[in-house]
Amino acid sequence: MSSDKKSTKYLPHIGLTVGDFNGIGLEVVLKTLQDERIKNYCVPIIFASGRLMANYKRVLNMDFAYHQNNKFERENLHERKINIFNCWLDSVNLQPGKSTIEAGACAHMALEKSTEALKNGFIDAVVTAPINKHNMQSDSFQFAGHTEYYADRFGVKQNLMLLVSGSLRVGVVTGHIPLSKVSESLTQELIAEKLDILLASLKQDFGIQRPRVAVLGVNPHAGEEGLLGNEELKIINPVIKQFKEKGHFVFGALPADGLFGSLQYQKFDAILAMYHDQGLTPFKTLAFANGVNYTAGMPVVRTSPDHGTAYDIAGKNIADATSLRESLFLACDIVKNRKAHEAWLEQRKSAPKALRPSRKKGSKRGFED
Repeated sequence: MSSDKKSTKYLPHIGLTVGDFNGIGLEVVLKTLQDERIKNYCVPIIFASGRLMANYKRVLNMDFAYHQNNKFERENLHERKINIFNCWLDSVNLQPGKSTIEAGACAHMALEKSTEALKNGFIDAVVTAPINKHNMQSDSFQFAGHTEYYADRFGVKQNLMLLVSGSLRVGVVTGHIPLSKVSESLTQELIAEKLDILLASLKQDFGIQRPRVAVLGVNPHAGEEGLLGNEELKIINPVIKQFKEKGHFVFGALPADGLFGSLQYQKFDAILAMYHDQGLTPFKTLAFANGVNYTAGMPVVRTSPDHGTAYDIAGKNIADATSLRESLFLACDIVKNRKAHEAWLEQRKSAPKALRPSRKKGSKRGFED
């Protein structure tokens, strides 16, 4: 691997897709990578093009050095520079703040190349900058978003949208569906699948051996014992009972307003909400600037900032890079925690029962040796 100074420890290779280049994605990526300390924690590779980077340097009046790659070869990466993987070679028409078919096509190419890189081990994780779901739609991309795309590419039938900010973690049972369809979509099987994914992720991705999970009701006041709806009694509570009987620390169904309003959410390692806005509204109120969207239940690690393309401020050099930076840090954390979890499982298999090691809780940054 090309470097001014060889690393003494393994650095995770983290891919960053360009997203819609007319939005703020590339701006927050570059602002994040301007901090030289980032390169002490990972080897970042932006999936875009060198020509686009040159244009963007002028738009943002940034001065930075970058190293271009055209093949998936780790030895060609540079640990002390921003690495660019050329997903296309032609010039593109950069129009900050505008939705264009060209930008959507390039965002799709970056996704495809990053997926290929994940599959062949060129990168350990991917951080996806925001896309415009509408200008990406084509014969080869017909997905509601990143989550559905990666699930299809890696053959995963069920995953979990998990919003993360420090110890605050909020997952949702139903995602991008109309509110009118939430109740009919809730089943015991679906809730159990999501809860299984959440518990497994808390253990292997966050290093929490015995996680405590709060499960929200779907109705006001969690149904008031059937007075305001019976989904809790017939669907949600039976699942919670099953998990408790298996020894899991799962609690509910709890009213969402009371849990967040009284700060009781701080007592749990994660909260499982029943629908999108029930979980994301309090999460973004508490942690919009530094929130991370993580796709749990996948064989690969994918994170993204919890904001969109923000066309209204694109190209003005005023976008806040905090969420993207936290997405990069979380990706590094999870890569390292997964490796530690795999090593722990192997150690348990070979050790006598009385001598089997216990898990240590995952680190906040995951960078300690």
